[in-house]
Amino acid sequence: MQINTYIAGFLLIYIAKLVKYMYRITFMNDSASSFQTALQLVTSGNPELVEIVALSLKVSLSAVVFASLLGMPVGALMAMRSFPGRAALITLFNSLMGLPPVVLGLVVYLLLSRAGPLGEYGLLFTPEAMILAQTLLVLPIIIALTRQALSDLHVEYAEHFHSLRLSMRAEAFALLWEGRYALLTTLLAGFGRASAEVGAVMIVGGNINHVTRVMTTSIAMETSRGDFTLALALGIVLVSIVILINAMVSVVQMRERRHQ
Repeated sequence: MQINTYIAGFLLIYIAKLVKYMYRITFMNDSASSFQTALQLVTSGNPELVEIVALSLKVSLSAVVFASLLGMPVGALMAMRSFPGRAALITLFNSLMGLPPVVLGLVVYLLLSRAGPLGEYGLLFTPEAMILAQTLLVLPIIIALTRQALSDLHVEYAEHFHSLRLSMRAEAFALLWEGRYALLTTLLAGFGRASAEVGAVMIVGGNINHVTRVMTTSIAMETSRGDFTLALALGIVLVSIVILINAMVSVVQMRERRHQ
């Protein structure tokens, strides 16, 4: 408890300093109206802003969907069965959760470049390349967190599944369904990782205007230019999306607890 108090205090101090810094750069210098202009961009539905946000959501949500379709069955299988090399796979996926995005971006770039094995498809510097990079980035998170969420649940239901003589596929689907509310947190973690990604999508997407420019790359570019208006507007939208999704997941989980 004492450690948690120290951590909470440190976070509050850090947030206060961050707010103070943001206040200075938006209200205490030549760009005093940046924050107000950013809010106007958000509320007015600026076409450039809408285009960037729409592409960001398309890329991040597509990556989470693909990673979930691939990763959740694998995580469920690892939670249900013991097999040779299982411990090594668990360690591998847990380690890949912290994979540096720029390294992954470089690997995907080499795969999709003209000299690479997938170069003939012309995917480099397209939204599809960004989706691929984010899918590979999110996949270890989905697998590892799904396995963690379903391991205890499988112990609870193992005898029941055995008595019903379910096939492995039916058992996996039943386990995923029973743990669906716990898996919402897994999906949220995957989306958070994808939506906040800069390095990998910058490498394979190129940050091309009207083609591959998303919220994170736009924020980085506009900040480096010293133009905080669009960067602040995109930051407001990005934080709002994350807060909204967190709130939706919390509501669903609270309702589930009430019905248990």
